[in-house]
Amino acid sequence: MDILKKIQDHREQEEELKWEGTFSEYLELLKERPYLAQSAHSRVYNMIKSAGVAEEHDHKRYKFFDEDIYGLDEAMEKLVEEYFHPAARRLDVRKRILLLMGPVSGGKSTLVNLLKRGMEKYTHTDEGAVFAIKGCPMHEDPLHLVPNHLRKDFQDEYGIRVEGSLSPLNTMRVETEYDGRIEDVLVERIFFSEDKRTGIGTFSPSDPKSQDIADLTGSIDFSTIAQYGSESDPRAYRFDGELNKANRGIMEFQEMLKCDEKFLWHLLSLTQEGNFKAGRFALISADELIIAHTNEAEYRSFIANKKNEALHSRMIVMPVPYNLKVSQEERIYEKMIRESDIRDVHIAPHTLRVAAMFTILTRLKESKKASVDVLKKMRLYDGEILEGFSDVDVEELKKEHADEGMSGIDPRYVINRISSTIIKKELTSINALDVLRSLKDGLGSHASISSEDKERYLDFISLARKEYDEIAKKEVQKAFVYSYEESAVTLMDNYLDNVEAYCNKAKLRDPLTGEELNPDERLMRSIEEQIGVSENAKKAFREEILIRISAYARKGKKFDYQSHERLREAIQKKLFADLKDVVKITTSTKTPDEQQLKKINEVVATLVDEHGYNSSSANELLKYVGSLLNR
Repeated sequence: MDILKKIQDHREQEEELKWEGTFSEYLELLKERPYLAQSAHSRVYNMIKSAGVAEEHDHKRYKFFDEDIYGLDEAMEKLVEEYFHPAARRLDVRKRILLLMGPVSGGKSTLVNLLKRGMEKYTHTDEGAVFAIKGCPMHEDPLHLVPNHLRKDFQDEYGIRVEGSLSPLNTMRVETEYDGRIEDVLVERIFFSEDKRTGIGTFSPSDPKSQDIADLTGSIDFSTIAQYGSESDPRAYRFDGELNKANRGIMEFQEMLKCDEKFLWHLLSLTQEGNFKAGRFALISADELIIAHTNEAEYRSFIANKKNEALHSRMIVMPVPYNLKVSQEERIYEKMIRESDIRDVHIAPHTLRVAAMFTILTRLKESKKASVDVLKKMRLYDGEILEGFSDVDVEELKKEHADEGMSGIDPRYVINRISSTIIKKELTSINALDVLRSLKDGLGSHASISSEDKERYLDFISLARKEYDEIAKKEVQKAFVYSYEESAVTLMDNYLDNVEAYCNKAKLRDPLTGEELNPDERLMRSIEEQIGVSENAKKAFREEILIRISAYARKGKKFDYQSHERLREAIQKKLFADLKDVVKITTSTKTPDEQQLKKINEVVATLVDEHGYNSSSANELLKYVGSLLNR
């Protein structure tokens, strides 16, 4: 009943939003809300902007794309700033076709669908409301009713510029239905809907021999010619092509460059002049954002053909590369799994992350800087802080290769291999090793991977495996240390006492003998070395710890085990290094004694309760780490 109630509520809300009135009443609305008279490009830009804009490191992140487009913040910023924003301001960019170019499964279709669904919702809001001449199959802008000779006066009075001519059908309707009284012409509020073919059109190429231009521009209704007497009577024409129906909104050309030339030439006048030719009529005005997508190979072939120069000059090409951030790639897989039938399978922690590492490595280009290998580059791109590198270095790395992210493994391949592993082995739980194995096995049957690339990709699988080995050891380390929490706190307190004495050039007093002792340099270094603090950097690190303790004290807060992330990591690593033999014995003994079994059960419980494993994947992890430590 809940879903039926929601359907009823939605229907009632839409009824409340409906509006109908005369053209003169519509003009009164415009006086109160002049933004209602915006262009298609302006409406799309305002829709994107209305979702919110975040300023991050001298870049803008448009939140409209957050839920569906991952890791392409810079590409989306460029798209909005270099196309939608100037087009909304009526600059010449709006007279261009927006062509999204990128590799397969890179997000082009997702982006277009996001814009289309967004526009459907936005026209239900006050800011995105769209009004049209009632009964018009092209839902024409009512302002086209304003005669050309009065448009300058209209702009002076309302501050709104009118572009476009009244369509042949509405010109006739004004005369026959309203006796030329444009103020009485009925206007209604419309809501964009791809399903109802209102404000959103989609054209997909098929066999050029059978596909008719009428799919784009409409066609003559031969059944009405006897009634109206002429093919040039607009009442005898069906204004039902995709260009007609997409008027006021978005027109999507799927795989545009695969279209036959005759379909593309219609776009020349539509983009440049805002009109197109249909039947035996004068040019028909249309206000729509034309968005198309293609891959790089087809685009190169298209621009190589001299016959396409005129159309090419009418395009703005926006690259949509693959995502290059591991954390965002992981989100892509999580989304694809949520939408699939494998969502009930337990996927062990870090499985998707390790798969994402492999995928991102295949997309990265080698840096010209000797100090940066692909692993470092992968980490820097994902926002990790590496010693010796700044945000400026990351920006420079991104500028080295303009085409970075335009090739490599696509997300669908990874999800297909995960699905294949689950279905073939009928598994209810998978881990990183299962997925890496499946990715490796699938490379041989991937038709588009060359033998040279295959060798590189095998190396990347090895790199991802090594990364997983470290992650697995760290995961077990945390679980063991969790059981030794008291030891960790004691070790940290001991370290802090020594750091305080070192920084203050003071002595420590032995609690048993009372004798004065120098700070224990060996203890401090054994902890600091765990996180790569060099001999030269130790003083600065220790002073930073002391400053943090003072800051906590001033605020009346207690500095504890969780207060400094890097110090906590160093303590855990040090403790784990000391416990390594215990871990080895506990995880690799085939017949553990009662004490060892108790410890294993404690660690498994920690992995399940604190780290997201199930009992099966936790036990597999322990066995694997045991084998690593025994090598």
